[in-house]
Amino acid sequence: MTVPLLSADDADLAALLPRLQSDDATVRRLALIELAELENEDHAPWLAAALADPDAVVRAEAADRLAYWESPQTVTALLGALDDDAEPVRHAAAHSLAEIRQLDSGRLLLPALSSPSAFVRASVLRAVRELRLAESCTPALAAAEAQEAEVRREAVGVLGWLKRSEALPALTRLAGHDADPEVRRAAVGALGLAPDASVLPGLLGALKDEVWQVREEAATTLGKLKLAEAVDALIAALEDDYWQVRLRVARTLGRLQDERAVPALAGSALVHSSANLRKETALALGEIGAASALAALEQAQQDSDPDVRKAARLAIGQIQLRIGAAS
Repeated sequence: MTVPLLSADDADLAALLPRLQSDDATVRRLALIELAELENEDHAPWLAAALADPDAVVRAEAADRLAYWESPQTVTALLGALDDDAEPVRHAAAHSLAEIRQLDSGRLLLPALSSPSAFVRASVLRAVRELRLAESCTPALAAAEAQEAEVRREAVGVLGWLKRSEALPALTRLAGHDADPEVRRAAVGALGLAPDASVLPGLLGALKDEVWQVREEAATTLGKLKLAEAVDALIAALEDDYWQVRLRVARTLGRLQDERAVPALAGSALVHSSANLRKETALALGEIGAASALAALEQAQQDSDPDVRKAARLAIGQIQLRIGAAS
């Protein structure tokens, strides 16, 4: 492999050099680890050069260690490693690129979104997601139409973090119609990052998705947006076959503080076999603060689960405070 020039005054590197150039791959890898642990930025070119090592284990180690050094040279080297023949090297490079924090580093990656490799495109989208680069919106919208589900999922992540209104139609479409449930779930979550009343129909549709994880995400997103128009649909969703969905629905109804939800919450949800759901339901009733929930909450103080009993006590206290403040 091609290595950088050795600085004459770098005693640490000089000491490691024989092992870095050893014929034994294990020796080279261990020397590379020691070099990285010196945390000397001047050594980053040596780590980048190790991405061309003949041994895949050494290359993967180098890719992993380069997460700590962000420069145009290391970012470019890691981008090249996304096409490595060895899967562990590709995944280590993708992981390290996901750690970049500089906007200029993200801009270096964007041209790779034209790569024929779905792995490269998905990895680049994941790397630039939290950077919120304005320039990433157009390619992310294009990637949302990709054939590969992994690319569409990562594109949704970019669009959600950007919080751009022009992405809402695409996210709404993906939330309701994408063939991949994980894409639908990601899109439903992304709709909560860019609140707009226009997303309500899409979220209500997702609340009836055939996959319970998508329904769960829809209930969570509706809680973030606090859209009062969703109350009736949420009350109906308290009868979902999965308690995990019901739990998120109960939490959202608590946030909406609509007394219409009290009968449904105080009914089956508060006596469900899942203690987690019973606890969340009691807390939701406390947030709503309706006196009509007191009888059911007093009964919940006898629950077999201590967390449910505690939640019921807290809820009763909240309601009593509200009644006292109103009188």
